[in-house]
Amino acid sequence: MSSTDLLDRLLGHHGPFIDLRAPAEFEAGAVPGAVNLPLLTDEERHQVGLTYRLEGQSAAITLGETLVSGAVRDARMSAWLAFIHENPETWLYCWRGGLRSSTVQTWLAEAGAAVERVPGGFKALRHRCLALLERAPGSKPWLVLGGRTGTGKTLVLNRITGSIDLEGLANHRGSAFGGMLSPQPPPVSFENALAVAWLNHTHPFLLLEDESRTIGRLAVPEGWHGTMQQAPLVILESELPDRVARIAAEYVAEPLAAGLSEAALYEQLGGALDRIRRRLGGVRHRTVRELLHEGFRSGAHDAWIERLLTWYYDPMYDYQLEKKADRVIFRGDAEDVVGYLQTYRPDPA
Repeated sequence: MSSTDLLDRLLGHHGPFIDLRAPAEFEAGAVPGAVNLPLLTDEERHQVGLTYRLEGQSAAITLGETLVSGAVRDARMSAWLAFIHENPETWLYCWRGGLRSSTVQTWLAEAGAAVERVPGGFKALRHRCLALLERAPGSKPWLVLGGRTGTGKTLVLNRITGSIDLEGLANHRGSAFGGMLSPQPPPVSFENALAVAWLNHTHPFLLLEDESRTIGRLAVPEGWHGTMQQAPLVILESELPDRVARIAAEYVAEPLAAGLSEAALYEQLGGALDRIRRRLGGVRHRTVRELLHEGFRSGAHDAWIERLLTWYYDPMYDYQLEKKADRVIFRGDAEDVVGYLQTYRPDPA
């Protein structure tokens, strides 16, 4: 098996991986299926790195062995072995698949656990993900699902085999109000997850939701976004009252049911509203702000949501759609669109 085939197999099966890098390295980005069980803490890694620069590799290795010895080594070994027991197909990686993963592999072998390490480590996995992302555009037909805010595009998207949910991977709904209760992943993790989703994509066409270049603070890869701007469009339509009800459920009822306090949600929504003040206009911003306040006082949120849709989101959507009209190949409600996409077959090249 070639190294590329091996990396694809590991990525496609989500490892599982033990990421031996320090927590700060892991937090900057990892791959799907990885758990961070580091050989060195951030502080220990800093000490070893400083020693390496000042005294050389041999002194750094000696310090590392001293720092991870006795009870510290026993605790880390226990964590690695417990994970391997639950996940017998585990692979190890550090940054380049070098000293850290080699050391841990040897220790585990001495404890009776034979575990492979990823050739080239995280760096090789990352480079493979970037290559997958770069080659994806143009490799098969793409479709884009569009529609006004609140039509339920993500719900339809997830009913279709062959879709990739960019907003799900980004953990963000893609608008000023789209933040989730949990934070977005780092850019590297988002890109890696998207690459793995593509690697596992076997459908004759790819369906994506219409997105701007950024989803929250994360950027859709440039080649992907460019291809999305040229792809055929399927437009999901829904009546205004249904859209208002759907947004009230997703943006108000669901966060409250998940445990977010009314005060925190009010502050979050108010902050999002303030961020679009200039585009909305001062008078309209104040009106929606007042209706938002009244909605939290009374528990009835339809008024501010409807004004926000008709004053801000719908005009912006209509302007953008006008420029894309020649790409529209189908329009309909949720069931019509699902039926169309379930039977859609791209034209042979």
